Amino acid sequence: MITETDEVSDALADAAARWPDLPATELLRRLVAEGHAALRASVAAERAAVERTSATLTGVYQPDDLDALRREWPA
Repeated sequence: MITETDEVSDALADAAARWPDLPATELLRRLVAEGHAALRASVAAERAAVERTSATLTGVYQPDDLDALRREWPA
């Protein structure tokens, strides 16, 4: 069961404009499928970005840089 909030009503209206003549149950199914696909694509894009940038800063910082920075902080 889903409560038809203003956000859900707006989503159903947009879905009905995209897929006219479909019942609300089918519109909801398609909205869920589209949202799931978008979520999976977003996660895949984030993972790809992490993989592309992984190790790009290797060697930029020296082993004692963090300790040196901490010594600069007020006690």
